[in-house]
Amino acid sequence: MLIDRFNRRINYLRISVTDRCNLRCIYCMPPEGERKLRHKDILRYEELLRIARIAIKLGINKIRLTGGEPLVRKGVQEFIPMLTGLSGLDDVSITTNGVFLKDNLKLLKAAGIKRINVSLDSLKRLNFKLITRFDYFNEVWEGIEKARDMGFYPIKINIVVMKGINDNEVLDFARLAIDQPYHIRFIECMPIGLQTNSTAFVSNSEIKKALVKTLGPLTPLSHGQNDGPAARFRFDGGKGEVGFISAISDSFCRDCNRLRLTADGMILPCLLSNTEVDIKEPLRRGCLDEELIKVFQKAVDLKPPSHPLNLEHDQMVYRKMCSIGG
Repeated sequence: MLIDRFNRRINYLRISVTDRCNLRCIYCMPPEGERKLRHKDILRYEELLRIARIAIKLGINKIRLTGGEPLVRKGVQEFIPMLTGLSGLDDVSITTNGVFLKDNLKLLKAAGIKRINVSLDSLKRLNFKLITRFDYFNEVWEGIEKARDMGFYPIKINIVVMKGINDNEVLDFARLAIDQPYHIRFIECMPIGLQTNSTAFVSNSEIKKALVKTLGPLTPLSHGQNDGPAARFRFDGGKGEVGFISAISDSFCRDCNRLRLTADGMILPCLLSNTEVDIKEPLRRGCLDEELIKVFQKAVDLKPPSHPLNLEHDQMVYRKMCSIGG
């Protein structure tokens, strides 16, 4: 098993299959988009499968596919069943912006994926267009509703809350968790890429107070085996739940169990750090599995006890979120 210097067991790998995205969210990309990786610089599917097999041998039993937007990569529909078919994985899930979700749900279900995270920062069509720079709200919402009707569970809806942009929608999102079986996740805006200052920051403690004041008390929920870092709650009589991911105001680093693999073949020990370990170079040099195991072990050894970022700290993460996968 992968155990870091602080006795944290690492059993979760997030795999970014592409840096490309069909949206241009204001906290992630400039209006013109980002310079894209060349095709030859992105890990091939057979390379991703080899890395996943090594990770499973080392105790990784949970994998999440991310991007950019994972569903825009050509051939991903064939890759997903190969990944979910690997022996030793307890859970494979996907994070998507939802634009292509509706057309891929049958494939995802057939591949054994049950858990879906949808990044959705507004429930209003015009505000969605302002944040993403594209008018795809209807497509995203249709995908979410179809996933619900097809029995996907849980369906997590992730909202990055930004002051003056969508913080006036937190009650609307929370009401969804009362009326529908969705898991709403409020995520604090992090200083990654374009978002390098605190002007947009809204703490989850503020959001929670606003929800309780208007919608009533929140009952805490126990932590499930496949849960992430969210502090989970349910309103009385609610069909779904709300969660708070407070990476800045209430760090959960002490329980971090994850590594991230970027589309260009770097393992990131910590999302909020600029430390990277190259796994593509030895892979393409034709190394044996033992060397790849050492790459994983090096990445785990480099995991910090906690990230250094807060509202007063001037350090920033230089990679854009689209090239990390969140």
